[in-house]
This record gives sequence, structure tokens and C-alpha cells, in this order.
Amino acid sequence: MPDSVYRVTELIGTSSQSWESAAKTAVQTAAKTLRDLRVAEVVEQDLTIENGKVTSYRVKLNVSFKYVPEGSPTRKAATKKR
Repeated sequence: MPDSVYRVTELIGTSSQSWESAAKTAVQTAAKTLRDLRVAEVVEQDLTIENGKVTSYRVKLNVSFKYVPEGSPTRKAATKKR
């Protein structure tokens, strides 16, 4: 297997239901534009409170995906498939 490079980017997902739903929303949205998502690491969780009630859950994720440089034959092939 050839050597690979992965890029890590930060995402923040939100949900009115749960932290799990917030994370899932972030990954599903990112998967629409990023190829080869590999790992998502939850780095922070918080929530918003209004009038003493939880109104939303937030999850900060570090998501890794395979990096394919501009001009790479692999990138050109993947771009044509879209």
C-alpha cells in the first residue's frame, strides 16, 4: 500500500435532540463534499440553555479524510465521478 496523507479539519454539529445526533449531522453534512472520511474524534461537547431548559447540543469534532493534491490523477478521476 502506498504512503498516504490525511487532513484533519474541525467541524461543529448541532442538534436539538442529543450530542450523538449533533455529531451524526456534522459527519453526514461533511460527507457531501469531502471524500474518504476516515475518523471523527469528539473534542468538545456543550449545550445551550434558555429559561432553564436545554435548547441545543453542540459537538466539536476533528474529522480526518484522505488528502489528494490538486492535479493528482486520483483527484481528477474522483472529480469526474461527481
